[in-house]
Amino acid sequence: MSAKKKQKTVATERHYNVIKAPVITEKATMISEFGHIACYVDMTATKKEIKDAFEALFDVTVLKVNTLRQVGKSKRFKGRPGQRSDYKKAIVKLAEGDQVDLTSKVL
Repeated sequence: MSAKKKQKTVATERHYNVIKAPVITEKATMISEFGHIACYVDMTATKKEIKDAFEALFDVTVLKVNTLRQVGKSKRFKGRPGQRSDYKKAIVKLAEGDQVDLTSKVL
């Protein structure tokens, strides 16, 4: 019985590791009016894991998950070559009537 309890704890910890931070831009704010949420997620997270994390942490129904990976640009920092970090974004479509305020929850 303790093995099942341990699996559930590991899954809950993974939910918190999947969702990194909300995307705070004009476009992300505009799509929130239509029931979509944009957030940065773990690079190794799958669409299924993102859906499960949102449903478990925020108690909402997720209809669709779209993801995109952004490769970091090569830039110069104070004259020296550097590389911006890679990141992955998820745009999550919620069911009608569901709403999430990412700024009030601790991620």
